[in-house]
Amino acid sequence: MAVTQTLSKGLKREYEVIITNSELNILVDEKLNNIAKEANLPGFRPGKVPVSVVKNRFGKQVLGEVVKESVDNATKDTMEKNKLTPSSQPKIEIISFEEGEDLKAKLSVEIMPEFEIPDLSNLEIIKPIVKVTDKDITDAVEKIAKENIGTKTIKKDRNAKKGDTVVIDFLGKVDGIPFEGGEAKGHNLKLGSNSFIPGFEDGLIGSKVGKKVSVNVTFPNDYQAKNLAGKKAIFETTINEIKEDVELVINDEFAKTLGMADLKALKSAVADQITKQHDQASREKSKRQILDKLADNISFDLPETLEKEEYNNICKAMNPNAKPDEASKDYTKNQEPEPDKGMKKEEKQDASEIAKRRVRLGLLLSEIGRKNNIKVEEEDTRNAMMKEIQKYPGQEKQVMDYFKNNPEAQQQLSGPIFEDKIIDFILELANTKEKVVSLDELYKEDELDLKKEADKAKKSNKLVGKNKVKKSSKKVNKK
Repeated sequence: MAVTQTLSKGLKREYEVIITNSELNILVDEKLNNIAKEANLPGFRPGKVPVSVVKNRFGKQVLGEVVKESVDNATKDTMEKNKLTPSSQPKIEIISFEEGEDLKAKLSVEIMPEFEIPDLSNLEIIKPIVKVTDKDITDAVEKIAKENIGTKTIKKDRNAKKGDTVVIDFLGKVDGIPFEGGEAKGHNLKLGSNSFIPGFEDGLIGSKVGKKVSVNVTFPNDYQAKNLAGKKAIFETTINEIKEDVELVINDEFAKTLGMADLKALKSAVADQITKQHDQASREKSKRQILDKLADNISFDLPETLEKEEYNNICKAMNPNAKPDEASKDYTKNQEPEPDKGMKKEEKQDASEIAKRRVRLGLLLSEIGRKNNIKVEEEDTRNAMMKEIQKYPGQEKQVMDYFKNNPEAQQQLSGPIFEDKIIDFILELANTKEKVVSLDELYKEDELDLKKEADKAKKSNKLVGKNKVKKSSKKVNKK
C-alpha cells in the first residue's frame, strides 16, 4: 500500500491511497482458503471443497469484503502514522478500481486545530449572590397558601363579585350554532382569574344563584382554535353556586396539609427551594461570564465541517419554515431545503457568527475536559436519565425503553453533563469574587435568545486575538 499526501491546507488534509492488485489478491486468497476449510457444499465433504469452487461461488463477495476492509485499514493506518486527530468522520472515495487492477482512493479529513488553553486562574468572575431574607420566605409561604386556599359556599343571597368562585353550566354559540369545546357543566371559575376569554368573567360579576346570563364575548385574533379566532360568541350561562375563599390561616395545621411536620418545617423547605433557585441562576450568570471571557480571548482555525453543521442547526432554529423551491421539488426523493433559504443577509451573518463562537467554545471546553481527565460516568448518565423519566409520570417504562434503545438519546444527556462538569472545574480555578445583588439584577436577561447571542458572537469574533489572557498548554491543576 502506498500513501501520498496531496493536500495540506489549513485543517484540511488529503491523501492518495494505492492498494496494489497483488496485495488484494493475497487477502482474497487467504479468505477463500479459510472459507474452503469450513464450507459445506452439496457434492463435497465438509472442509474438502476445492478453492476454485469456492472462488466461483463466493469470489465477488469476498473481493468486495476485502476492498472494504483494505480501504478501512488504509484510513486507520494513515490517521495513526500521520498522528491525525479528526474533527469529523474521515471520507475515503475510491477513484478507480477494476478487477485485476490496482485500487486508487482519495482520503479526505479535517483535523482538530491546535491551540493552547488559557490560564484559567486568570479568569476574573463576579458571582452574583442574593441573600434569602425572612420576608422572602414569608412571602413565598403566603403565595403557597393562596394557591392552596379552600372555598366555602355562601349562605346569604348576594351577587357574585370579583374574587368569588362560581359553579356554572355554560353553552357557547357562534352565529347561533354551538361549537366544539364550548360547553361544560358544574365548572368552577374564579372571577378575576383571567382564565377564560376576555370579558367572560366580567360578564358574570353581579349575577345571582339560579339566574341565567347571556355573556357576549369576542375571541382573540390569536386564539388557538383558528376557526374561532376573532369571532363573536354568546355564552348562555347558569349560576349554580357562589363560593368565597375561606379565611387564610398560616399555621402548623396548614403546613400539615402540605405534608410538612409543622410551619417551621415548611419555612425551612421553602428557604431551601428559594436558595437552590438563586444558586442555579447565579451559576448560569457565572457560566455565561466564563464563556464570554473564553470566547473573547482565544483564536484558532475552525473545522469547516463542524462550523457548517452548527450553522445549519442555528438556521433551522431561526428559519423553521424553510421549504424547497417549487420548481425543484422531486417527490421521489427526500428533499431537504437549504436551512438558510429565505433568510436575510443579516440573519445569515448572525447565524454564521454564532456558529463560529459555539464551535470554538465547544472545542475549547472539550480540550479542557480531555487534558484534565474530566469524564461523564455511567452513574451521571443514569441519574440524568432518571430525572428525565420523572417528567413523564405513568410513562416511565416507555421512556426508559426509549433511552435503552437509542444510544444517541443517552449521548444527548451526556453532553450537558460534560459541559457542567467542565464549568464547575473552571469555577474552582478562576479568580471568583462574590457580589450581593438584588433579585432583579440576578434574573435580568435570564434568557439568552439568538439575537443576543449573535451580538455577543460578533463582539467575540472581533476581539479574538486581542487582549489575550496568559496561556498555558500544561495540564491544569485545581487549587
